[in-house]
Amino acid sequence: MKTNTLLGIILIAVGIVAFAYQGITYTTREKVVDLGPIQVSADKTKTLPLPPIVGAIALVGGIVLLVMESRKG
Repeated sequence: MKTNTLLGIILIAVGIVAFAYQGITYTTREKVVDLGPIQVSADKTKTLPLPPIVGAIALVGGIVLLVMESRKG
């Protein structure tokens, strides 16, 4: 399998995932109180948003790579 074909398939998959999830959510543990032997921590959920344009660019880029590869061969 050629590199451009593989890269095109990966970009299409990334574009579909970006459209489906609209962002990456992760959880961090932060110390709220630290008084000697007493420690209190809290889990905080944060989201890294992925704009739909990122998914669209990846999807279109993957399609373009696949079309260009098929015209060469």
